[in-house]
Amino acid sequence: MADEPRQINFTIVPAETPDEPRTYANFCAVSHTPFDFTLTFCEVQPLSDQDLQHAQQDHTVRAPVRARVVVPVQVLPSLIAALQEQLRSFNESYANVGWSKGPVH
Repeated sequence: MADEPRQINFTIVPAETPDEPRTYANFCAVSHTPFDFTLTFCEVQPLSDQDLQHAQQDHTVRAPVRARVVVPVQVLPSLIAALQEQLRSFNESYANVGWSKGPVH
């Protein structure tokens, strides 16, 4: 019976440092392969008149990539559940602030 694997329960917490930089992104594109999902975070700035003209011609707006995170498929259900829980908590905490629940674009 010594060959039986033991189960160890633990909680993973981020090892944050006080000077750790934060990255701002206000757009996220999602793509996938059979093995993982890629979340590409971009920062979209207000468009200038020239940017608007290009967007009308090309039907695209280029935004700088701030981070690209590849997540294994097995992690996705937990990520979605955590995001849903945080959104629920946010909505309860800031219900009277007047945040729009719709898209920002």
